[in-house]
Amino acid sequence: MDEIAGVAVARADAELREILARWRAAGESVALTPTMGALHAGHASLVTLAKTRARRVVMSIFVNPTQFAEGEDFEAYPRALEADVEAFVAAGGDLVYAPAVAEVYGEGFATTVSVGGPALAGLEDRFRPTHFAGVATVVAKLLCLVRPDVAVFGEKDYQQLQVISRMARDLDLGVEIVAAPTLREADGLALSSRNVYLSADERARAPALHRALRVCAEAIRAGAPIAPALEDARARLAAAGFDVDYFEARRAESLASVEAAADGPIRLLVAARLGRTRLIDNIGVD
Repeated sequence: MDEIAGVAVARADAELREILARWRAAGESVALTPTMGALHAGHASLVTLAKTRARRVVMSIFVNPTQFAEGEDFEAYPRALEADVEAFVAAGGDLVYAPAVAEVYGEGFATTVSVGGPALAGLEDRFRPTHFAGVATVVAKLLCLVRPDVAVFGEKDYQQLQVISRMARDLDLGVEIVAAPTLREADGLALSSRNVYLSADERARAPALHRALRVCAEAIRAGAPIAPALEDARARLAAAGFDVDYFEARRAESLASVEAAADGPIRLLVAARLGRTRLIDNIGVD
């Protein structure tokens, strides 16, 4: 077992279980914050929230290959374990689980989680059809391994949050899934590990994504029909140089389609490309 910045970094399941067993023998509650590393202030906020819900916080740092489709940035995804652990410690975390791919998906691994409901909403799944099966499988493994009292996920990946919440309920995993609000830059851009890929010009235009969400939400609250409000938002983004994958209004929990504000509570969700960088964001209307 390694140690970085005074915190244990478990590489193997047995090492992780050994520490968890000691905590549980002492009657200590445990929270889990699953991540793929490349930590920023948004990840730190997950740890801060987790510390209000449990005595101990475990963070997994694992770039999960099964949630990347062919042509996506698995190999290029930023990896900086030492800096990540230092940021985790600064936020008050207690233990890092940073396994190798072979530890998570051992020889002969043949079982995956099949997801429906929010995973088949025609949003991220329309563009990344294998993504949520990969996410659900690795998260299910982490929840079964750590057996936390609570697990904290950010609202920025809103469809993912709903997929995981549904899975935890359907499979009776015995964990409370806690949603952490999206952390933003001063100009409204949601914090993301992929923001580093933006050029200076793209970074200057990127806040238009959140502005379009806000304007659309305000229009719907004021009584505007949903379909024209969405079309206006897509046009705003196109004018700002975005290539829009989707800009949709959905029921907040199921992500089913909505026709009117009365179908709420409503969540607006967007994914759009700015240059080579794909950004996602969402806000509630109600």
